[in-house]
Amino acid sequence: MVLERPARRVIALTGAATETLCGMGLSELLAARTDADLEPPEVAALPSIGTHMRPNLELVLAHKPDLVVQIAGRGESLEAAAAIRRMGIPVAVFDVHDFEGLFSMAERLGVLTGEPAAAARFVAGLRQRLDRVAEVVAGAAKRPTVFVELRYPNLLAAGKDSMAADAVARAGGRLVPEATGRMARIGEEELVRINPDVYVVEEGPMNPAPMALAMRPHYVGLAAVAAGRTAVFTGRKLSRPGPESVAGVEELARLLFPERFAAQGDRP
Repeated sequence: MVLERPARRVIALTGAATETLCGMGLSELLAARTDADLEPPEVAALPSIGTHMRPNLELVLAHKPDLVVQIAGRGESLEAAAAIRRMGIPVAVFDVHDFEGLFSMAERLGVLTGEPAAAARFVAGLRQRLDRVAEVVAGAAKRPTVFVELRYPNLLAAGKDSMAADAVARAGGRLVPEATGRMARIGEEELVRINPDVYVVEEGPMNPAPMALAMRPHYVGLAAVAAGRTAVFTGRKLSRPGPESVAGVEELARLLFPERFAAQGDRP
């Protein structure tokens, strides 16, 4: 995509792009938000244009954006992007499922907004933090297996083509199950068979009030639960591409290798 001039009124139809623009210091360029995007705090005061998959096209047009940003996902989200494009509004759609994709999106947004230096600083800062984690976990004798719960009941886990898979790998772990796709349906019997070393619950829109693991009948015998190697991450820190994903890597690495971070003064 080539714009005639840098975008100064942006509507992001995904929280990942919203958080990325804010992380780049460009929150003042955001003209509106979706119903679900209430963070960072400066975004909450913006007017809403509906959901990310079904935005109100009249509201989008009313805010006169010169750029709309979407991340490829379910078909409905791409249909919404196509409808906005038909109204004559430039739309940038990014396919982001790992950190390199996140960095590429940030750099491209820097070009589209005329702020490449802001994008470069943003990417460099996140890469530096990830490099520090990599240094601490390097050479570990074992890569603990990690299960990332996206929904319970009707258990849904992160798949190997997800942002969470890259986050787990960068934290020094190995995601299970090794299922293709971004999400995987899994029965509790299969979970017991996999028996992960670490169990992470993501609390968010898909999993708003997850039951405590110790209260679930099939979970008591899991190695992760018995050893207390569990955690609840809020805000989709592992599965949503954005600056918070790096914080998710840092937190998960501390859970996987507490002794290594203790030796570093608990600093990644």
